[in-house]
Parts: sequence; structure tokens; C-alpha cells
Amino acid sequence: MSKLFSSISIRDLTIKNRIVMPAMCMNMADNYGNAKDFHVIHYATRAIGGVGLIIVEATAVEPSGRITSCDLGIWDDSQIDGLKRITRSIKKYGASCGIQLAHAGRKCEADEDTIYAPSAIAFSSDYKTPVEMTDNDMTRVINSFKNATYRAKICGFDFIEIHGAHGYLINQFLSPLTNKRVDEFNGSIEARAKFLILIINAIRNLWDGPLGLRISADEFQDEGNRAEDLVKVVKLAKEAGVDIIDVSTGGVVNVVPNAFPGYQIKYAEYIKEYADIPVMAGGLLTEVMHIEEILSNNRADMVYIGRELLRNPNFPQHAAYKLNDNIEWHKSYERARFR
Repeated sequence: MSKLFSSISIRDLTIKNRIVMPAMCMNMADNYGNAKDFHVIHYATRAIGGVGLIIVEATAVEPSGRITSCDLGIWDDSQIDGLKRITRSIKKYGASCGIQLAHAGRKCEADEDTIYAPSAIAFSSDYKTPVEMTDNDMTRVINSFKNATYRAKICGFDFIEIHGAHGYLINQFLSPLTNKRVDEFNGSIEARAKFLILIINAIRNLWDGPLGLRISADEFQDEGNRAEDLVKVVKLAKEAGVDIIDVSTGGVVNVVPNAFPGYQIKYAEYIKEYADIPVMAGGLLTEVMHIEEILSNNRADMVYIGRELLRNPNFPQHAAYKLNDNIEWHKSYERARFR
């Protein structure tokens, strides 16, 4: 069997293959963050197609943590039933089910009067200027992540991922470009990581299952964080209870990277080697043999495939055919198996 279709265990969760559908904003929730039929169909379709782990899109832990007004939310008990429909459908069709808990910070574009960040610096002239967070604000947000974890358990998720990348709130605390505080949450990279560690601790007080963290390993700015800075963060996160790192890049400032298939793999390799932790890697991956090479050469432990799964929900079935792996198909689609 190929490496791509071998199983992997993270804590007590065994995932049937190494294919991850990463959290991608669908912008289809109602204006109170409730899931719709779209979400159930969207995620179940990828489960039927053979994805191993599906991570439900960035789900806000409080209203001002939404990226847009159409983001999913998990800040209120009324949102549980919709999320339960998603988890049931994903698991019914054979995939493991994760959720990405998120807070947009200064990149909140939802209809909120006040948005929050470590420092009162707007992302751009098109964004509101955030309020610099007080100790009470930070405590509120940490408790929001904890309460979201409680709801995620009720909803039946197998896996939780903390969104610490792409210039959202946690990333804003981590980055010297956005964190200009004059308190214990700034100074060294270890100090800038303190807010993240407090969130991990709050989640771990309730959650015994596998816990992931998405990071931006390069901010593409001379004064910003680089992979060597994130290794220090990841080591702290690992000590606090994170099991696997989802390695991405960018988003802190408005810089467009030179993107090409696999452009982020070197960062995943670096984090994996120097922080000694399993990693998910990706970045415009479309070619099956390229993906198999990444895994077989131990450059990553799992691969996330985003845009290609939006184009082709059955990508895993195509990949299995190319790799001569005989994977299970849903009985209703068996007649279409590649021969």
C-alpha cells in the first residue's frame, strides 16, 4: 500500500489515510453563524470521496471573531444542532471529523461595532481599527475557546485545530509586526506565544483528544517571524499538549508569496525536523506522485489538499487508482470504480 493510503494515529484517533481536507472558509452560514444544508452536503460529499480527515472551516468562538458575517460560529448553544448534522454526515461516510476554532482579531470583516487585536493597528485602510485588548478581553477570548471546546465535544468532533495562522488573532499576538504591546505578552517570541499557550491550556482542561495547531511559518516580511521563530512557538505548544502542526504561511500583512505546487513543503520539513513533531503539509498540491513523494520521504506526516478537493471531491479515489491502491468505495458508487 502507498504511504498516502496508510493509516495514521494521533492520540486515540486512527485516521484511515493521510489526506486532510483543511479548513476553508465557505461563507455560507446565516448571519448568526448557523450551519445550513450546504455545509452538510459539502462535507459529506468529500467523506464519500474518501478523504481521511475533514477539518470543518474556521469556526468563530465569538461574534467579533468571525472573518465575515457568513462564517460558522460555535459561541452559542443554539449553533450545536447544525454542527451535529455536519459531524454525523462526515462520520457516517467514513471520514474523521475535525473543527478549526478561530478568532479573526483585526481581520474581522463581520458587521461588528468593535473588533479586537493585541494592538490598535488596522490590517489596511479597508479594515476597521481594532481595540487593543485588555486583560479582561484576553480572559474573555480564552474562555470563549474553552467554551467552544465544550461544544465541540457535544457536537461529536474527533479532532480540534487551533487557528494560529494567516494573520488572525493568535497569529497577531505571535507576530512582531502586529503585537506592539508593552506588557508580558510582548518582547521575546516566548512572550508573544503566551496568549496561545493560555488558549491551549484552556482547551486541554476539557479535551483529551487529538489537538492540532495551524501556523504561518513565514510572514514574508523582513521584520516578521520566520520558521526558526515558529520552531520555538511549536516547542512550547507541543509541551502544552498540541499533537500535530498544520504548516501554512503568510496572511499577517498584505504580501502575496511566490506560490507554486509544494511551495510550503520546505517549511513543514523544517518544523517537523527542528520541533520534532508530526506535521500536515500542503500548498497547491494536485499531483498524486508529488504527494506520495512528500509522504514517502518523510517530509510530512499528512497532506492537506484544499482547492483540488473543491474542484474534485473524489480526488482520493483518483489518487488510489494512480497508486494501485484498492480503497473502499461507497456501495452506491461502486460501479464507477476505475478499472
